[in-house]
Amino acid sequence: MRVYVPLTLPGLAEAYKTGELGAGPFVAYAVTPALREWYLSDDIEELEYAALNRAALAALRLLAAEPEAPRRRVVVAVDVPDRDASADPDRGLDPAALGEVRVSGAVALAKAASVHVDADDAEADVRAAAEALPAADGGDDDAQFVVDGAEDHELLWFATQEIPNLVGREG
Repeated sequence: MRVYVPLTLPGLAEAYKTGELGAGPFVAYAVTPALREWYLSDDIEELEYAALNRAALAALRLLAAEPEAPRRRVVVAVDVPDRDASADPDRGLDPAALGEVRVSGAVALAKAASVHVDADDAEADVRAAAEALPAADGGDDDAQFVVDGAEDHELLWFATQEIPNLVGREG
């Protein structure tokens, strides 16, 4: 199963240093039955893109909790055995949990397929979105508009060999 792990740049740097994505269990996003039902599509590429976007929103939440982190969302795509990722059936229809899975153990960063990161020019919108999240969660439509503005920025695709450059380390 392909899962999308939300991170920040400092989180990616830590994963690069330790060689592991999370100690487990940790939250990631994937094409779950609830996501399929919500998205109303059988196109796996569209569904994977939806799961990636759910992870990008979770990365935004991580940024809101880490004010010192660079304002760039990070998502790592990695394949894990199906048995290691499970959706909580009790949260399946909760709109906030669409696509959410729990990965049971640590995953080697070396198993990552790709890394997705905001471009530098997204930082101002991502900063504003992270600051607006609490108000958006409280139902403020103007704040939700600001949060949605971060989604206007497509995450850039990077090969895993580029992680050292992304985290400011060579080799």
